[in-house]
Amino acid sequence: MDYLIRMATKEDENSIRCLFIEMLRTIYHTDDVKGYEDGYLDRYFNDGEDRIYVADDGRVIAFLSIEVHHEDRDYIYLDDLSVTEECRNKAIGTKLIRKAESYAGEIKIPAVLFHVEKTNTDALRLYERLGYQIFQDEDSRFLLKKDM
Repeated sequence: MDYLIRMATKEDENSIRCLFIEMLRTIYHTDDVKGYEDGYLDRYFNDGEDRIYVADDGRVIAFLSIEVHHEDRDYIYLDDLSVTEECRNKAIGTKLIRKAESYAGEIKIPAVLFHVEKTNTDALRLYERLGYQIFQDEDSRFLLKKDM
């Protein structure tokens, strides 16, 4: 499968919104989910530090949104990761996460964090294989962390 990992543009917004809904339906096993609010994604398209990377095979088949935080300790937060169902289990999610880790290195951020639902056991196994560890247990989900 040939695809390109690239930074998202405003033109990708509709595809990203559709993939987000697909992700929510998969995680929560219901069609009764709500997408992003209007304007929510705008911050990713304004040339700031926050980014969305997409996998593109002629269409957007996956995305990963990245928030850069400068607080007590600098870190990158991986907000949403979605791979369309027909393209799962082909290492696309792994490549997007590796791209985020590379970006962290470029901007000298020492840690990557993100949440995973406890019920999403396949994703948890993947993240642990990629070197992430449970940092906090937060009721229905874990906060995972990897120092870069």
